[in-house]
Amino acid sequence: SPSPSLKREMRNLSEECSLEPVTVSMAYVYFEKLVLQGKLNKQNRKLCAGACVLLAAKISSDLRKHEVKHLIDKLEERFRFNRRDLIGFEFTVLVALELALYLPESQVLPHYRRLTQQS
Repeated sequence: SPSPSLKREMRNLSEECSLEPVTVSMAYVYFEKLVLQGKLNKQNRKLCAGACVLLAAKISSDLRKHEVKHLIDKLEERFRFNRRDLIGFEFTVLVALELALYLPESQVLPHYRRLTQQS
């Protein structure tokens, strides 16, 4: 499973962009749902991770407009993919999640606890 190192990357990048732990937690839940649905492969796993972070940041209103652009720049640079592909993948993630971006607390809390205890 590609999860641990990729999730660490997601967290590091999120921290560099000053995202809140709850946002990272949401991104993890999205990511895990994609893993469970068998949507991840070697080619797309970084795009998956990036799109999950981007969507979580948008949905939790963690970022202002110019900061979203900064986040996309960072994602592109860190995960070495093209922003066009990222935006396309954002839609794939939305569909996979059945547009259910607002997560029940029970799904977010375990990650949130771990993230906040680590730091």
